[in-house]
Amino acid sequence: MTKKSCARIAVHSPLCKRGVRGDLDAPLIPKSPSIPLFQRGRRVGFPKGLFGSVALLMALTGCSMMPEYLRPAAPVPAAWPDNAKPEGARPVADTGWQHYFPDPHLQALISTALENNRDLRIATARIAEARAQYGIQQADRLPTLNLNAGRNASLTPAGASAFTANAMHSQRYDVSVSLVSFELDFWGRVGSLSEAAKASYFDTESAQRAFRLSLIADVANAYLSLQEMRERTRITATTARTRAETRELISRRRDLGVSSDMEFLQADGIYQAVLAEQANLERQQAAAENLLNLLVGKTAAEMKNLPAGRGLGAQDMAPDLIAGLPSEVLLQRPDVLAAEQKLIAANANIGAARAAFLPRITLTGSAGTASRTLAGLFDAGSGAWSFQPALTLPLFDAGRTSANVDVAEARKVIAVAEYEKTIQQAFREVADLLNAREKLAAQLAAQKANAETQNRRLRLVEARYEAGIISHLEVLDAQRESYAAQQGALQVRHTLLSVAAQLYKALAGQSAPGAQPGVAK
Repeated sequence: MTKKSCARIAVHSPLCKRGVRGDLDAPLIPKSPSIPLFQRGRRVGFPKGLFGSVALLMALTGCSMMPEYLRPAAPVPAAWPDNAKPEGARPVADTGWQHYFPDPHLQALISTALENNRDLRIATARIAEARAQYGIQQADRLPTLNLNAGRNASLTPAGASAFTANAMHSQRYDVSVSLVSFELDFWGRVGSLSEAAKASYFDTESAQRAFRLSLIADVANAYLSLQEMRERTRITATTARTRAETRELISRRRDLGVSSDMEFLQADGIYQAVLAEQANLERQQAAAENLLNLLVGKTAAEMKNLPAGRGLGAQDMAPDLIAGLPSEVLLQRPDVLAAEQKLIAANANIGAARAAFLPRITLTGSAGTASRTLAGLFDAGSGAWSFQPALTLPLFDAGRTSANVDVAEARKVIAVAEYEKTIQQAFREVADLLNAREKLAAQLAAQKANAETQNRRLRLVEARYEAGIISHLEVLDAQRESYAAQQGALQVRHTLLSVAAQLYKALAGQSAPGAQPGVAK
């Protein structure tokens, strides 16, 4: 407040003003003349010690009952298991999702999802809500000043007053700046609540980053699943046409007496089984499309000029990210950061609960001018002020305050356990994915070799059957093995690509370039 301020609050000790009322909460009526805010251009005098008293009171509001926060030790080993190889070619911190997922069609889907996904909008709105709640709580640490202006008029009829037999008419004009119930935070109660609100804000921010990463990985997985279903459906449709041709051929051979009824029934059974599998894959393909539309927030028909997508075999999505040490990786995950912010908030709430045992001091006051006429509001001698400090000390509450402390401490224990559990789950997730990317690569190589072998075997068996060397039963068996090998290769490739997408999320990929978790914007 500058020297030119038009409204000031005079601070007087209530012990020096007992001549009027003994109630500490009652307004203190000064016996000295009113202090004018304006005195025709001259500087107005103020009670001595005003600024010194206010500065002293504000200086005393530095204590805190909040326990010192210490991050719990991570309850996981210092290194990854032997079966989880952390080596890679790219650090995750330098790999944006646009570079990690090179399929242009998938990139367009992810970009659309980040703009239109409703759950992400909810998570983003929760950040704004938590930021506003923090602003509300932070505002309690500073005084709230209001500008008041009013007129009070009354008429007492003749004979109704105990002081005079005449009618009494009175009016008063007031202009003042008031301070309403400002709490001096001696014990850090308000500061602890503000710290808890800030941690809740950072919690929602980290939760939004975690959901953003999950959304990127989920869109990639849904797209890869759709591509797998499409390719498996195409293979099955081709196989169904081949089975139908074989069935028709054997039917004609049976009519000529060359093939038996048993061979026809075998061919017909395999043909019907392929049709059933085709219907099942078409159902799964429709479900994958619906899931992808839900995640993206739009249907494919609504998105114009989408680039062509790549098949599973052309997906250049190598899970070659460097894992690093667990202590470096896990503590950067947004879900772990969110759990830690919950713990910080619980720790701060203990300070607020403990401070409730101690006296609470609030200040209420006003300074301004008062006059019987509107024109005389700013005349000399029209200054008016009031000052109402209040002290509240809990004497008996049947253990409510103590129970609140117990609740706050119990919630901190829960928050510690949830934080440690989150780290343990993150460790297991990363370890599983590191192991899977190595084993699935070996499995895919073997599965592709098996599919090629079964295709060569099928061609040889068909040639031998046409030469009349073997029965049709061996042809059917070779067809089944070749079909299963092709389907298995597609499934393993999809699983490997899905592991790559999940690994990007598990290692806290760069979901929002330039954004640092836990830092207020």
